[in-house]
Amino acid sequence: MSHPLFDTGFYGRLRQQAGAHWHAYVTHDFVQQLGQGTLPAAAFRHYLTQDYLFLLHFARAYGLLVSKLSDPAALRSAAASLNAIVSELPLHLRYCQQWGIDEADVVSQPEAMETLNYTRYVLDVGHSGDALELLTALMPCVAGYAEIGLTLLRHPDTRFTGNPYAAWIENYGDEGYLSGVRASLSLFENLARQCAGEQRFDRLATIFTTATQLESAFWQMGLRHAADTGSSR
Repeated sequence: MSHPLFDTGFYGRLRQQAGAHWHAYVTHDFVQQLGQGTLPAAAFRHYLTQDYLFLLHFARAYGLLVSKLSDPAALRSAAASLNAIVSELPLHLRYCQQWGIDEADVVSQPEAMETLNYTRYVLDVGHSGDALELLTALMPCVAGYAEIGLTLLRHPDTRFTGNPYAAWIENYGDEGYLSGVRASLSLFENLARQCAGEQRFDRLATIFTTATQLESAFWQMGLRHAADTGSSR
C-alpha cells in the first residue's frame, strides 16, 4: 500500500534502495499477526519489554543528534523528538502494565541480542558519523512504524473488534504520531539537501538498509521468544 508521505525525497530514495529488506520489515509476520489479532501474547509481551529498553537508547541517540546540530530550527526539531521519546517512556510502562508487566519486571529484563545489536549500531553510527548519518539510522524506526500503522489501519483484512493489538495499531496510525514523523522527515530532508551529495548515497543507503534489517530482526525476536517458550499466552 503506497503512502505519498514515504515515497518522495531522499528518504523515498533510501526506502526504495532498501528494496526487499524494506518489504520484509513492514510486512513481517509479526506485523501481519498484529493486524489479524493472532500474534501470541507471549511474543507481544517480550516485544513490549524490549521495546522499552530500546526506547531508552533511542532517547540517547536523539540526545547525541542534538549535540551534532547547530542550526536553531534543526536543534528545536531534534530536541522536540527527544522530548517526545522521554515523555513516551511512562506511557509505555503503563501500556506494559495493561499486559500484566509491571515496571520492576520491565527494567530488570536483560537486553536481548537483537536489542543490543540494533541500539549499539545506531549509537555507533552516531558517534562515528555526522548528524545526517545518525538520522539515517533512526529513520527506519521513526517513519517505518508510521507506515506500518497506516497500512494496518487502512487494510481491509485488519481486525479491530476483539483484537487485543488494536490500540497499538491505532497509536502508530494516529495523527499525533504522524505529526512527529512529518517533523522528523522534514529535518531529514533538510539535512540531506545540505549534506547528501551523490558521493554519499551508497554509504547512507547501507546505513538505512542495515537499520531496516535490524528492525526485522526485532520483530523476529518476539516470534522466536513465543516459539522457544512454547507459549501463546
